[in-house]
Amino acid sequence: MKIGVVTFPGTLDDRDAARAVRYAGSEAIELWHDDADLKGVDAVILPGGFSYGDYLRCGAISRFSPVMEPLIAAAKGGMPLLGICNGFQVLAEAHLIPGALTRNQHLHFLCTDQKIRIENNTTAWTSSFSEGQELVIPLKNGEGSYQCDDETLKMLEGEGRIIARYVGENPNGSRNLIAGISNERGNIVGLMPHPEHAVDALTGPGTDGLGFFTSVLKTMVSGGMK
Repeated sequence: MKIGVVTFPGTLDDRDAARAVRYAGSEAIELWHDDADLKGVDAVILPGGFSYGDYLRCGAISRFSPVMEPLIAAAKGGMPLLGICNGFQVLAEAHLIPGALTRNQHLHFLCTDQKIRIENNTTAWTSSFSEGQELVIPLKNGEGSYQCDDETLKMLEGEGRIIARYVGENPNGSRNLIAGISNERGNIVGLMPHPEHAVDALTGPGTDGLGFFTSVLKTMVSGGMK
């Protein structure tokens, strides 16, 4: 199975994401922001970094890159799509998921190994986990506070679209400790922490993040999201 990893100007974590894809048993395919060809991939990851220097708003320019037009269409058609950190911000700017990512409540860049809890294990990117399972994966962001209006929050809670929450003290001021959410179908997931940095015990806090990448492989082998 082929998983595309998009590189924008300023992307930092594309190599880590590609490595995580390979660790999970899939083939990583490089996708360039200025190329509208998705190269026949089965799923796509928008990795972390500072695309276009985070000018205007994080993800605001990337959302209009040529690669995004076919990617948005494919994701709306059911292709699995994961946005990690800056990729989460791009998903929000593209209106593929609701809400917005804003400055951390303490107004400082945050970098820590963070405990999160899986709330929904039925999405394309979380099926390898158990509901309620706790993981430790790195969290590093300056604008990682998930915000939405009360009606949207009620909808996310009621439909089970919060896929992960922070455990313990709220690290960045996200509403209801939200660390990640999905679209209604469950094929699109935005996640603020970085699972690609937790796939090898030698270079991270452990291997807790690998399940996000094995999950999508399972989803593709079983025929995708229905």
